[in-house]
Amino acid sequence: MAGLPHVPRVPHESVVPYEPGIPSGPGARGEPEPRGEPEPRDEPEPRDEPGAQDEPGAPVDPDGELSARLVGFVGRPAVVAGRGKDPVNAPMIRHWCEAMGDAHAAYAGADAVAPPTMLQVWTMGGLSGHSGSSGPSGRSEAYDELFALLDDAGCTSVVATDCEQEYLRPLRPGDEITFDAVIEEVSERKTTRLGKGHFVTTRMDVRANGEPAGTHRFRILKYAPARRRPDEAAPPAAGSRRPRPVINRDNAGFWDGVARHELLIQRCTACARLRFPWLPGCNGCGAPEWDTVAAGGDGTVFSYVVLHHPPFPAFDPPYAVVLVELAEGVRIISELVGVAHGEVRIGMPVRLDFRRVDEEWELPVFRPVASPAYEGAVPPEEPV
Repeated sequence: MAGLPHVPRVPHESVVPYEPGIPSGPGARGEPEPRGEPEPRDEPEPRDEPGAQDEPGAPVDPDGELSARLVGFVGRPAVVAGRGKDPVNAPMIRHWCEAMGDAHAAYAGADAVAPPTMLQVWTMGGLSGHSGSSGPSGRSEAYDELFALLDDAGCTSVVATDCEQEYLRPLRPGDEITFDAVIEEVSERKTTRLGKGHFVTTRMDVRANGEPAGTHRFRILKYAPARRRPDEAAPPAAGSRRPRPVINRDNAGFWDGVARHELLIQRCTACARLRFPWLPGCNGCGAPEWDTVAAGGDGTVFSYVVLHHPPFPAFDPPYAVVLVELAEGVRIISELVGVAHGEVRIGMPVRLDFRRVDEEWELPVFRPVASPAYEGAVPPEEPV
């Protein structure tokens, strides 16, 4: 994949759910895995998490009968003779790049290729599903049987945990996509904070015009939700702290800047491209070297959402979470304060501020800037 800003193998690890008021990316990234072929990874050993108790009817397998039956599904097909609903095409590539803010030259023009991370996109069935040997759901009978067995064992909930992709050749407009998938692994019963259940890993082999194009591994957890102890049933309503970001070697500099009341943007020292959220390498030219520039603080509301439900400790709904486009051209997710949630508008000018949310933590937020275009829409500054 020479000339493209992606490594041949890209692991996509579990993502911490978005925490309103904390920029996505720096606040939601774990430590990156080493590049190249990953080491085999064992699932964590079962353990009893504090506060988690089995629900009545939760999976109990003292004789190992269920585990033995689950192992029997390994190697069986999950999808047979799948076919992409559309060939690789320029409009979908353009929409993807616009949504991701990726303006790399390789993805436009007469010789365009698709971003490698779109690999799974071309296999999706959409709302109407797939047709063919796997049925409208796109899944095989074996896969449906596996899920039914887990459901019967009490594992009725599901959460995606991670995926991993390997790219073998570029995909170009006009390529016809076909694929098959296999149940690659079903774990023994594991105990997690969510509850007890089993990890199920599928491997999808994707072909373009009959040639191998890539591999997509996807892991989910099918589990029985844990019951909380009565003393943990209701989260504290007052005095709750904001969720803390995951700070690691890739984003520590960003949070050091926040502590100094600076909003730092990464800048590639090879091509001068600005990027946010922080990344270990340039998403334009791939160079690993970078420095930072401090944002001036001016921006506009590019998009927003008003959160009403579900409630979170330390947040008082309804409140506005905004995607702000900074004057420097990058975008950041943050909280908008000093304006009623019903008065937020796309295009509203805003200004960076830093807000202390508890005794030891400050976060970058934005406040509206009065302007003739929005005169009367911005009330006096009050905490939302």
